[in-house]
Amino acid sequence: MFDEEDEYGVEERLIQSTKGEYDAEENALRPKTLDAYVGQSKVKENLTVYMNAAKKRGEVLEHVLLYGAPGLGKTTLAHIIANEMGGQLKMTSAPAIERSGDLAALLTNLNDGDVLFIDEIHRLNHSVEEILYSAMEDYALDIIVGKGPSARNIRFSLKKFTLIGATTRAGMIANPLRDRFGIICRLEMYTPAELEEIITRSANTLGIAIDKDAAREISTRSRGTPRIANRLLKRVRDFSTVNDSEKVNISDAKFALQRMEIDGLGLDETDRAILRAMAEKFDGKPVGLETLAATVNEDAGTIEDVYEPYLLQLGFIARTPRGRVILKGGYEHLGLSITEKQKKQLSMFDKPQD
Repeated sequence: MFDEEDEYGVEERLIQSTKGEYDAEENALRPKTLDAYVGQSKVKENLTVYMNAAKKRGEVLEHVLLYGAPGLGKTTLAHIIANEMGGQLKMTSAPAIERSGDLAALLTNLNDGDVLFIDEIHRLNHSVEEILYSAMEDYALDIIVGKGPSARNIRFSLKKFTLIGATTRAGMIANPLRDRFGIICRLEMYTPAELEEIITRSANTLGIAIDKDAAREISTRSRGTPRIANRLLKRVRDFSTVNDSEKVNISDAKFALQRMEIDGLGLDETDRAILRAMAEKFDGKPVGLETLAATVNEDAGTIEDVYEPYLLQLGFIARTPRGRVILKGGYEHLGLSITEKQKKQLSMFDKPQD
């Protein structure tokens, strides 16, 4: 199982494979404690109880599964949990763990109380996933040595650690793996008020002077997602800098967002292309995900994970057994009139099914 690796070693390769995603500026925007973490009040309250209870018992925190749409703060929560529990955080992603030996190398290098964060955990290789079962339950690693009748099992003891898995698709995680997580947290979309607070905090961290009205304007167009809010803040800052503004004001924000083709609800050109395709090319009839993706020249997974959740939340589209359909709100947002034929089509989907 343990193949010889190059001079850098398996663990360093796995950790470095995702390290580039987290630059210094991005890390600076991450809160370090739960008190500084904005939003997700129910998750924060429960995690506080779980962590305090584990500390009082002198135990490590049970394994945690975080799921929700991209950009809601799953990685940030992993940083906070490791910081609050006093352990070292080691990060990787499921696609980077190609073999069971890769996972074994990571697990055997963990110390007591360390936190192993695996992003996109629903994409774990099946053989790797099976190794994880005994590691999560018994803090042990079962290694098969040899083949055939002479094969034997050797068990290695592991230090007690906390596994944090993050996913945008909890339904794709195998039941045996999901059941081994003692703490399961679902992250919700953020309100504009919460995003405004995040934008103000991020502006202070980055040394950006910003008006309250500008922060509010950015927050309403951030699709309920902190990652998008911080990205838009930085791009608005760029326009403000070029315009020699001493402070990011509402005019700067509106001009920058208009140039980026982000409308008042946070929809970009791809969102509108999806809605237009459903309304005009398919005349409001149900359309399959793959067909829709090919029509707008976008990856089906990207539509399902990035664009669709927000359009569903706005009530602009619905999922039905026959496919995706555009609803009345979608037509109105595009400024399209609804034909009699489309009205009949809409009446069939007054109560959309997931």
